[in-house]
Amino acid sequence: MRKDKGLNGDLDRLPLLTWIMFLKFLDDLELQREQEAKLAGKRFRAAIEAPYRWRDWASNPHGVTGDELLTFINQDECVRPDGQRGLGLFAYLRGLTSANGDERRDVVATVFRGVDNRMKSGYLLRDVVNKVAGLHFTASEELHTLGALYESMLREMRDAAGDSGEFYTPRPVVRFMVDVIDPRLGEIVLDPASGTGGFLVEAYKHLGTQVKTVQDRKFLQERSLLGCEPKSLPYLLCQMNLLLHGLNFPNIDPGNALRFRLTEIGEKDRVDVILTNPPFGGEEEKGIQGNFPDDRQTSETALLFMQLIMRRLKRQTSSDGRVARAAVVVPNGVLSSPGAAKRIRADLLADFNLTAVVRLPHNVFAPYTDVKTNILFFDRSGPSTDILYCEPQIPPGVTLSKTKPLQYEWLTTLTEVIARRAASDTSWLVRVDELGADLNLDVKNPRLTLGSIGDADTLECLAASMNQLALEAESIARVASDLTSQVHAAPRRPLGLLTSESDARIGDDYRPDIALIGVSASDGLCAPKTAIGSNPKRYKLLKRGFLAYNPMRLNIGSIGFVRSSSEEGITSPDYVVFVCGQSLLPEFVYHYLRSEPGRHAINQKTKGSVRFRLYYDQLASIEIPCPEDLELQRRFAEACTRLEQVRASLSNCDGTARRCLSAMTRAAFLD
Repeated sequence: MRKDKGLNGDLDRLPLLTWIMFLKFLDDLELQREQEAKLAGKRFRAAIEAPYRWRDWASNPHGVTGDELLTFINQDECVRPDGQRGLGLFAYLRGLTSANGDERRDVVATVFRGVDNRMKSGYLLRDVVNKVAGLHFTASEELHTLGALYESMLREMRDAAGDSGEFYTPRPVVRFMVDVIDPRLGEIVLDPASGTGGFLVEAYKHLGTQVKTVQDRKFLQERSLLGCEPKSLPYLLCQMNLLLHGLNFPNIDPGNALRFRLTEIGEKDRVDVILTNPPFGGEEEKGIQGNFPDDRQTSETALLFMQLIMRRLKRQTSSDGRVARAAVVVPNGVLSSPGAAKRIRADLLADFNLTAVVRLPHNVFAPYTDVKTNILFFDRSGPSTDILYCEPQIPPGVTLSKTKPLQYEWLTTLTEVIARRAASDTSWLVRVDELGADLNLDVKNPRLTLGSIGDADTLECLAASMNQLALEAESIARVASDLTSQVHAAPRRPLGLLTSESDARIGDDYRPDIALIGVSASDGLCAPKTAIGSNPKRYKLLKRGFLAYNPMRLNIGSIGFVRSSSEEGITSPDYVVFVCGQSLLPEFVYHYLRSEPGRHAINQKTKGSVRFRLYYDQLASIEIPCPEDLELQRRFAEACTRLEQVRASLSNCDGTARRCLSAMTRAAFLD
């Protein structure tokens, strides 16, 4: 897909791969259902008919391809694979209706109304189709693997999507919410803002462990899970996510969950469990706002969803006596804003039992939003009398980010805390009658001396981090002086006598899943900024111990070396790749070439050139101190690596100190 000029990044590639997989999955399922119907002596009608089924146009690896394939998929009318003139594939799929009561057709039509094909090359598209044709969606083991792979692709799409990252809630948060709510088989679970289906997938797995009979399985498949997602891309991703995890016919409403008048939602529309992370920060149109009471109308989407969720929880208990309940992610504004938000909080506290408020750490949704968020747990056993607040324990000095996400293990202890409703250092009880007239639910931990803006950003954490760094610096200092003097006294030898250039290419061993590696000044080895070129066989091999650099940018330290076999891959044919002989360690060379003396030596070798370039022949003439003792080289390189880590940690401490200063002054000066 990276070779195709019509696709720009994962945000284009994943939806395209999804609709192709969707059609293959559906055809596998239809074949299985058709065989079952024959054995039972029943009539079977396919959701998709010939010649639009996967088996008709896609399963033959030498079938329709090139411009002919693009025309069949994209055009409203074309010559079909059976030689007859008729509707194109997408035009046919978008026109399917469930006039015969077959809801599968409605699902397919809805999926493909929001789908297009952006690939420009029909030959590359045929290659993709042939790859997908090798997947076996009827094999449970492969389905499990594909489900896990798909979850990772959704994470990658979130990273590529930027502001569109609202489709994805961190899985540790989803899993924790499902654990606390504990949906039971026989209950109906709803996510009115499904996104890519994370809550429904986790609920399905949770309920699946309770299945004991055929009837249990039938209820789980047909009645247990409901969703709603109006955006075409996440709707498609949600359908595929649930299919891959074993739900044969996902019941996902493609409309806006807020489109119904609140007063028209009756008991038949209510459910036992709601798990959701509704969108927040957005604005709903006036027509949608008009579905809510006059004094509770607002443009803030999260507040409208809160009213919908409260309305859709069943008033009656289930057959085993369990009350209807919900877990909802909300921003801080829902807890503290005046006006309509306050009136909605009043409804919540009067009509529901707000059992717990979990204060999520700052940056849990980083880098897509820095809005502080919470999880509200409430049920129909209300009204509320006292509320348990709790916060996860993040390891000292850890600040959440895209590369350091929230871990499930940091949330698991809260499950027992919520069940026991006990006060501790990280949990506290607040009586509703103590909230005041504004019903402000934004209650900080009374055991914290600072009103911090981030759970990990306290002065105590900063002090612990600084103490840890001081101990590390002292440890390095104890060996640094001796190591430095010994390296300085070592004889200098040209790098060309100690290293050799590698021109090994991947050649016919190239596979698309082989890691493509770039080099940056800050990180050494890194993900490349550009896609692989048109001739990947030319790319150079990077094995353990190999060093690589861009000959155009080595003056700013853009060099990396492969520390372990897990980092192996291929790199640009324009890069210089070299290896060390037995008397020189690659990590020692790495730190030398990134150092100030190393960069100075590079500048001297390229001085006067029109373009700054350093090819291997020039690099080979640079002299480097070379201790004969390899253990000395290793220890010196290790000390350098440890100092680099200290520098990175100090950078994090700088941000923590700024946030602590802000928190301390706010706590002191704000009214």
